[in-house]
Amino acid sequence: MAPQATATGVPLSCEYRPAAHNESVTIQIFVDQQAPEAPYEQVRAQISAQARGGALPAGTKLPTVRGLAEQLGLAPNTVAKAYRALESDGVIETRGRHGSYVAAAGDAAQREAAAAAQVYAQRAQRLGLDHGTALTAVEEALRAAYADA
Repeated sequence: MAPQATATGVPLSCEYRPAAHNESVTIQIFVDQQAPEAPYEQVRAQISAQARGGALPAGTKLPTVRGLAEQLGLAPNTVAKAYRALESDGVIETRGRHGSYVAAAGDAAQREAAAAAQVYAQRAQRLGLDHGTALTAVEEALRAAYADA
């Protein structure tokens, strides 16, 4: 199905068969050329939201950079930038010539959190903080961060 251009953007609806599932999955991306966010950021945010929300299960194969760029009327570099950001965020993984897939939910985020916690623990120890003081600092930071959410 070819995308239908509108006054403010180009919708995309593609159907793919995920590698780890038997049902078909629809990826929907809408790029609004009038939006203040750059097109790559719109693509990144929408794929990320669909992956984290469960609409795109882990293992879902994403369109190729060139294919998605063509369907959205964007430059391939724009879509490549979105995919690089998604990979950096741990939302997708690129498997060389086999393409890009939605990563297992939470795996990358959990690894990144564990690495940050390890760095913090080492720093707290170097600063001479005892276990209780270091833990209290983390709990206070988490309360402050999640209170705003």
